[in-house]
Amino acid sequence: MSQIRSNSEAEIHPILANRWSPRAFAADKPVGRETLLACMEAARWAPSCFGDEPWRFIVCDKASDAASWEKLLAILAPKNQEWAKNTPVLLLVCASTQFRSGKPNRWGEYDSGQAAISFCLQAEALGLASHQMGGFDSDAARKTFAIPNDATPMAVIALGYQAAAAKLDEGFQSIELAERKRQPIGSCFFAGTWKKPIA
Repeated sequence: MSQIRSNSEAEIHPILANRWSPRAFAADKPVGRETLLACMEAARWAPSCFGDEPWRFIVCDKASDAASWEKLLAILAPKNQEWAKNTPVLLLVCASTQFRSGKPNRWGEYDSGQAAISFCLQAEALGLASHQMGGFDSDAARKTFAIPNDATPMAVIALGYQAAAAKLDEGFQSIELAERKRQPIGSCFFAGTWKKPIA
């Protein structure tokens, strides 16, 4: 049930084309342990500077640990809570700010993003849907989950099986059914120098 992409400029792999961020999830359909493990394994093999693997995921599975799931749901922005309450799994993605050597790692956030999208693409390949969110209380996340100072809470991922848009509150339905659009390639990709469109 992927959205329509209205301004594609080239054909891409179906897993990439079909991945999007729905808000309608099936609350009564949990994510199996092996399926969740496969998504974690995909994230584990993401590239990182010096192979340092700076990502840290706090996994809150409602089926096996409802208390942690409730805690993570509670720190989401109110609008995100309205639909995320139906997702069976919530994950808090954090990035280490230091290499294992103790030296500062300015690439940790970048690399953790690579792990997050690897997780989400594997989820798409297995028939799940995911929605990454920046709308959450980072300070509350740090306090609630005892996150140390050398790690930064970056995003929350909602994971589950997609449901029909009709299951959403009316205010979200139009967003769910809207066409997906992106900026032209030439506005983000430059040929040889800054601001010279490549296409």
